[in-house]
Amino acid sequence: MFKLFKYLNWKEWIVLVLTLCFIAGQVWCNISIPQCTLKISEYLQTQPIADYWTDIVLACIEMLCYAIGVVLCAIIAHYLSSFVVTNLLARVRHNVFNKVNNFSATEINKFSIPSLITRSTNDITQLQQVLTSTITLGLQAPLTAILAIINIVQISVGNSASQLSWVNVVSVIAISIVVSVIIIAVVPKFKKIQKQTDDLNLVTRENLTGLKVVRAYSAEKSQEEKFDKVNKSYSKLSLFVDRVLAIIEPSLSFIMQGTSLAIVWVIGLLAGENPYLLTVMSAFTQYSIFIIMSFTTLSVLFMFVPRGIVSGRRINEILDTETSLKDGEGSLPCEKGTISFKNVYFRYPDSDADVLENISFDVKQGQTIAFIGSTGSGKSTLINLIPRFYDCSDGEILVNGKNVKDYTQHQLHEMIGYVPQKGILFSGTVAENIRYGKENASDEEVKNAIEISQSNFVYDFPEGLNHHISQGGKNVSGGQKQRLSIARAIIKNPDILIFDDSFSALDYKTDKIVRDNLNQSYKDTTKVIVAQRIGTIMNADIIVVLNEGKIVGIGKHKQLLKSCDVYREIALSQLSKEELENE
Repeated sequence: MFKLFKYLNWKEWIVLVLTLCFIAGQVWCNISIPQCTLKISEYLQTQPIADYWTDIVLACIEMLCYAIGVVLCAIIAHYLSSFVVTNLLARVRHNVFNKVNNFSATEINKFSIPSLITRSTNDITQLQQVLTSTITLGLQAPLTAILAIINIVQISVGNSASQLSWVNVVSVIAISIVVSVIIIAVVPKFKKIQKQTDDLNLVTRENLTGLKVVRAYSAEKSQEEKFDKVNKSYSKLSLFVDRVLAIIEPSLSFIMQGTSLAIVWVIGLLAGENPYLLTVMSAFTQYSIFIIMSFTTLSVLFMFVPRGIVSGRRINEILDTETSLKDGEGSLPCEKGTISFKNVYFRYPDSDADVLENISFDVKQGQTIAFIGSTGSGKSTLINLIPRFYDCSDGEILVNGKNVKDYTQHQLHEMIGYVPQKGILFSGTVAENIRYGKENASDEEVKNAIEISQSNFVYDFPEGLNHHISQGGKNVSGGQKQRLSIARAIIKNPDILIFDDSFSALDYKTDKIVRDNLNQSYKDTTKVIVAQRIGTIMNADIIVVLNEGKIVGIGKHKQLLKSCDVYREIALSQLSKEELENE
């Protein structure tokens, strides 16, 4: 948890030191109040009182000043600590977000999306609460206890009041026993609570994402049972923790009140022998309460700091995780629009078998290469290696004549326009979504991208290009999302365009028009297409047929119809012999 303090800048370190100074001032003022009480008690026992009336008034004014000092120092200390912690965790939250943005698919799968969401939100919130309390109370409590003990010793020595000290010793022992039992019972549960928060997030997110499927199959009851199982487990654990923690306040209150009663009782027994005990009773009681409250505060901190440590550790796991994709030193491409796979192998982390085996092919600038094969043959996996969403396990991938590992990721991605298998849009206007590919694109470039991608439907919206797209593009159809995704990719005019089954939601006519537009307007751009439709890829310059992660055919449409059984089976499942012969 405290490892995160390395993200403080020098100004915040100064503010933190000032915070500690104000906390020390608050403690000093607080500890000084019983001294004023002791003075007043001594004056009141002295005859005649009129001789000490001025001193009594001054002592009262002094007490009032200390009380005001306590309030002012507490307010300033809390304000400054909140300032430091808020700025620190805002920076940590920013670093976590940036770190996750740079994660490869391997790291994201390792943590899981629900866990990353929980760590970025719930864990940081928990940490903020713990750090704010730790900074203020972590110094205040032990300093108060030490000064209170020193003052009690000063009062006791030479005044036959040492018997009262045993009351505090017994009280501290009682507090330690109560809190130790609670810590042993509760602290191990904190990590489980955070893990179960991940599970709750997972089930909720899964249900909301697949809500249409759930309703289509009338599986609401099944999902409710699944959620109830996780929710009850979380509730049961939280209830146990809350019930145990609920013991703290009444137990410590009982000990505190019992201590005050014990002090009065002991003084009552000994006052006959030592009248001075009546004078110190008020101050001694206050100091005793300070000691008990300090140990109580420390005990509560010892209980909740582990929760912050768990959250801090989970956050540091993200910040300390090195992405498996390392940026290259940066290299200038020696070609344009070329792709080469040389004996490429790939397997997913923790997998026992290769997903791709011995993949080799070359693509020249302006050519169209298409990949086809049965479901699970490795098509999407293969093209995801080009922009380095994953790194190949063996072999070499060249883009524009250089190994993809030689480029920085930013440099590589600037050469590529990518349209994912599932059209993804962001909340904002239509124009903002298209300009996501090129921030400074002119209105003319936006209109051209819309025309080429056949996204003219946007002009039917009342607001046109200013029409608001909801999160994930939920207020447009699948085909509209795909066309806007295509417009977003082509507006950056990249060297290479990658279409991961990006025409599947388009009708045949729109599919053909979009491909014809791309071929006419982007003749020098290399196009990489994954598709299930023969009609989408049959005019490609190179068609690669995959089966179980291996290339079983490579060539043009007519060549593959004669030489590749897998391709011929796929083609005949979609078109008749006559249609294939006429193409």
